[in-house]
Amino acid sequence: MSWNGFKKAINRAGAQVMIKTGHVEKTVDREFDLEEKRFRSMEDSSLKLQKEAKQYFESLKSIMNSQTLITETFDSFYATNNDSYPLISKKSNSVDNDEGIVKNYLKIIKELNDETFKSLNTPYKETVLDPINKFCFYFNDINEAIKKRNHKKIDYDSIRSKVKKLSEKPSDDLNKIPKLEKELNYSKDLYESLNSELKLELPQLISLRVPYLDPSFESLVKIQLRFFTDSYTRLSQVQNSFDAESRDAYANEQLDQKVDDVLQRMRELSITASSD
Repeated sequence: MSWNGFKKAINRAGAQVMIKTGHVEKTVDREFDLEEKRFRSMEDSSLKLQKEAKQYFESLKSIMNSQTLITETFDSFYATNNDSYPLISKKSNSVDNDEGIVKNYLKIIKELNDETFKSLNTPYKETVLDPINKFCFYFNDINEAIKKRNHKKIDYDSIRSKVKKLSEKPSDDLNKIPKLEKELNYSKDLYESLNSELKLELPQLISLRVPYLDPSFESLVKIQLRFFTDSYTRLSQVQNSFDAESRDAYANEQLDQKVDDVLQRMRELSITASSD
């Protein structure tokens, strides 16, 4: 900050205190206040959207990683399965045993991750994340404009107060009032110019938010549809790998009974029995 800028900041800080304490009359523009309030509401929603859009894709990525890890763990579990009472029947139309089903599932999950999910990374970034980020980036310029407008309002109020006081108690220096009045007119014109510009353009910006973000919303829906449709199609292949008996048990909500039967067999083992 330059020396002149530092002095202006100090003077504004003092003037702001005087305004807040009622020693200096404050300029009020309710129309601007309303538009600024609407802008703040849009800014909050947009920044939240920016955050959630980023977290959404990160969450999908986390889900895909978790799916791969848990499937790899199941794969290692079934690879060591020598139990005489398999959890899944080995009468399968597409694989020979439980291990084959899990390996097929693991293969599909990796394909889903490597092909479908990764292919959506660039479209999501270019059509959803980037447009939202660019929209939010403009808030920096707008906030700077509002900040400058507020500074000029403080300058205007401060000089107007000085002119009023000098008019009530004239100075011996006859040139002082004309000089301050000139400063007053300049600060008034500067403030009103910035104030009018913001009152004109803030509503325009707010009205543009929907047509600007509409394509991103449409793209988000299409990307979601592609991801979940592809996931359903691929995972249906795993379901078809199970034998007809297991699929019927699932359709007829009989899987709980099968699990209970296995649990009962586990209870019958001496190593799981409660000690006397």
